[in-house]
Amino acid sequence: MFLLSASPSQSATSVLEGIVVKIADGDTITILDSDKEQHSVRIAGIDAPEKGQLFGNASGKWLGELVARKEVRVEFNKYDRQGRIVGKVLVEPPDCPTCGKTLDVGLAQITTGMAWWYRKYANEQSPKDRGATSLQSRKRRRRGQGYGKIRTRRRRGSLER
Repeated sequence: MFLLSASPSQSATSVLEGIVVKIADGDTITILDSDKEQHSVRIAGIDAPEKGQLFGNASGKWLGELVARKEVRVEFNKYDRQGRIVGKVLVEPPDCPTCGKTLDVGLAQITTGMAWWYRKYANEQSPKDRGATSLQSRKRRRRGQGYGKIRTRRRRGSLER
């Protein structure tokens, strides 16, 4: 189901609601809407490791625990080069079944260390969301938490973050 609403801080925002039927990795999901049409969605403003990369499986698994087979709401106004919807994904918090879809999945991925805020795509987020996700990302980095702080061997004799 698509709805269209206007927000003073952003251009026209579309809304997609449906059930998550696939987790591609820690920042991409597939949603089945009420018309039985599938939509690929990349979570706005974050980056997570791909499957096969260090922490890729863990990030995807954590995202699956949050949203797999659950109804979500996606607020968006952009598609990426691959034709995916790029938007804010909201789900009902697991510890509050009467709260409605209020948990920001991208922020949850950052807060748990399974993704990081991607400054290059900050314009995909509202100013409020951008502030919250960048703050959480900075806190995780300062504490040395999250997969972005793990050192990996790139070539013989050198270590990179």
